[in-house]
Amino acid sequence: MYNIRMTKMLGAKPFIKWAGGKGQLLEKFESLYPRGLKDGKIDMYVEPFVGGGAVLFAVLQKYDVKRAVIFDVNKELINCYGCIKNRLSGVLCELAAINDGYNASADKEAFFYEVRNDYNKIKLNGRFDEVKAARFIFLNKTCFNGLYRVNGGGGFNVPFGRYKNPNITDKKNLTAVSDILQRVEIFHGDYGLCRNFLNDKAFVYFDPPYRPVTETGKFVGYSKDGFNDGDQIALSEFVGQIDQTGCKIMLSNSDPKNNDINDNFFDRLYEGFYIDRIRAKRVINCQAAKRGDITEIVVRNYRGENPNDN
Repeated sequence: MYNIRMTKMLGAKPFIKWAGGKGQLLEKFESLYPRGLKDGKIDMYVEPFVGGGAVLFAVLQKYDVKRAVIFDVNKELINCYGCIKNRLSGVLCELAAINDGYNASADKEAFFYEVRNDYNKIKLNGRFDEVKAARFIFLNKTCFNGLYRVNGGGGFNVPFGRYKNPNITDKKNLTAVSDILQRVEIFHGDYGLCRNFLNDKAFVYFDPPYRPVTETGKFVGYSKDGFNDGDQIALSEFVGQIDQTGCKIMLSNSDPKNNDINDNFFDRLYEGFYIDRIRAKRVINCQAAKRGDITEIVVRNYRGENPNDN
């Protein structure tokens, strides 16, 4: 049985920290994947909100998936994936230079803000830019909590994180990631684009920006436009539509019942689908004493190995 210990043996793992990362949930997800993924009847994996890619890398290293397609509306993130796939040597060279400068700097905080300013000045014009990709990785490794947050103008604005020894270059993992990404088609765009790739042999996993569990949990991290309840509703309608293609669908999100047992927001949106609640460790309160295990939801349009599936 695939378990969390096996994830430590995988050659490729997420190269960035990302809000709501799924690394800790891979073992629990294993029993929720469609059976067809395990017996070879599903030959395409589609992820419309790729984020840090924990599920992507785990699935592609464990199952015989012939084709994988990923999307994200975050152009900076997609640039990073594309550069690691197609321009790895350039990314590694840029990272090495940044790493040398950071280690040699007497004022690492000032160095961080200098790189952040340079990063925000670089505009992506439809071409992969390994200079910006390397800065994206550096900022993610050295900013506060590895957050990705932008201001109203789209500028990255997370402050310095004060880590003692951040692993900035991580050549071994980036090389493994690049190898895996040779099997992946990478697109910048909205989740709606995935419709063109879905059929009865596809498994699509949605990991949208989570609905905030608390008011203090809200921050604009996904894009400068955010992702609100209206967007969650629109996504649920889209899920209902693509269910007709015969594809296997799995979606994760926060569980509003952590904060209000009577909040049935997702239960109503996904009525008629299988909904599981699984335990996860998330920081949902600014007070450390009130942090701990919470539940998250997993929505599916298929029966799996879970004994709760009736």
